[in-house]
Amino acid sequence: QVQLVESGGGLVQPGGSLRLSCVVSGSIFRINAWEWYRQAPGKERELVAAITRGGSTNLAESVKGRFTISRDNAKNALFLQMKSLKPEDTAVYYCKVEALISSRSYWGQGTQVTVSS
Repeated sequence: QVQLVESGGGLVQPGGSLRLSCVVSGSIFRINAWEWYRQAPGKERELVAAITRGGSTNLAESVKGRFTISRDNAKNALFLQMKSLKPEDTAVYYCKVEALISSRSYWGQGTQVTVSS
């Protein structure tokens, strides 16, 4: 059983910052890719940021220069540092990992981020 638990969401004013965390536990031997997605009301889920097993990162154009993805291998944890937040960043943010051997994907339950004054 693999579990992903996100935390760190909340209400923040435009221009503010938040740091999301995702901790992975359970029977997953090696992770090939770590990703953050978000889904705003009425919109499709979109990829926000990704970090590969080798440490390469990729960010959506809309968040480049504002968001940073990182991980702590020892703690099996994924982070998303978000700065200069905008109302359009409002969404439920999900972490996702892909197992190296099986290529199976696992999702967290999501954490709400609301950017509003």
